[in-house]
This record gives sequence, structure tokens and C-alpha cells, in this order.
Amino acid sequence: MKTYKLTAFEANGEKLVDEAFQADHDEAAKELAEKMLAEKNLLEKTHRCTSPSGKLILFHS
Repeated sequence: MKTYKLTAFEANGEKLVDEAFQADHDEAAKELAEKMLAEKNLLEKTHRCTSPSGKLILFHS
């Protein structure tokens, strides 16, 4: 398993979420990140998810 990083922000830059989580591959991590954001009602906030290598796998501004 690989460790991915999910971060969500308010418009003023305040961090709403800053969590690490584990997934087998990028597509699974993207789905899990979207699920986590939906549960916290943050899909419309600025957010990003990065892979262990620094690859951006999910982004919304």
C-alpha cells in the first residue's frame, strides 16, 4: 500500500482537511479521496490529493 495526502482549503487559505491515507494505486486513492471529501461536504472547496511521488491525482479550485 502507498500513502497519499489529501488537503482541502477555505478560500482564505485555512486548511479544512490535511490527512494521509493508504491505497493500493492512484485510481483507488482518487476514489477514496472523493469519498472522504463527500462525507465532509467539501467537494466544492479547493482540494488536492497527491501520490507518494508528488503526482497530483485529484484537484479542484
